[in-house]
Amino acid sequence: MALTRSVISTLSDSGIEIMGPGILAYHHPESSIVNNSLLTVESNHFCVLKSRGAILSVYDTGQYPVTTPDKPLLGSFSQAFFGGQSPWQYEALYISRTKMVVKAKGMALSSEMAELAYEVDYYFHVASKDDAVALVTHMPFSEHWITADQINTYATPVVEQAINQVVQVTPFETINEKIHEITEMVKTHLQEFLRMFGITLDTVKVLVFPKDERMRALISLRAFGLTEIEAVRYYTAIIMAQYRVVSEPNMAIGVAFNIGGNVQTSLSAEDLAMDHKNG
Repeated sequence: MALTRSVISTLSDSGIEIMGPGILAYHHPESSIVNNSLLTVESNHFCVLKSRGAILSVYDTGQYPVTTPDKPLLGSFSQAFFGGQSPWQYEALYISRTKMVVKAKGMALSSEMAELAYEVDYYFHVASKDDAVALVTHMPFSEHWITADQINTYATPVVEQAINQVVQVTPFETINEKIHEITEMVKTHLQEFLRMFGITLDTVKVLVFPKDERMRALISLRAFGLTEIEAVRYYTAIIMAQYRVVSEPNMAIGVAFNIGGNVQTSLSAEDLAMDHKNG
């Protein structure tokens, strides 16, 4: 008995593309791909056809009939029972050729052990048939998928190691001067790692900044040309202003706050605010 020819593609029954953004590879769940099934490959995909673990062929854009190897795996049983078509013999693995972007995040320590946060956006794609084979050979599927986030999970330790290689020997205040060196280090290590999975790295963007919010504010004030002590005073004045402490201008310029000609040196910010409210 002959089985009806089936069409294998990445479109759902309603015509919606299954391999949306963030999907790098898709294992077609059809369990009855048989001889003469029609394999459809879209313009932004590759397709790897496997038979019982062995790669039979890799397809570019187009439509292709699935053909039985010269020596059928089921032999005379297949010929007699299925009319030459043996189900559950093939696997269709679709690989996206589109460019994808992911973000790796983490923490690094400067040479003074100051905490720095980093964000790395990197873009990648699968460029060739050989790369498609490398991806499905070395990267395991999670159920029926390989996602961009899954790639990022594997690559994040590589990014962390590359960033720390520079940051840990660099003083806190000169980190931004090293951003080009850090970017090149990340790109070199990441490209070498991703090539094992048949992935081409396109672009890397690295951002390193103080993890502590207060430190970020102080560095921003230093960017205006303030000294370290001036930046601390202005930052403290900003906080005081948020709580409506009347002496915040004095804090900013480093001048004592006077009430009635007497210098008040022992009152807290809360005491000063209360005096202002009552006075």
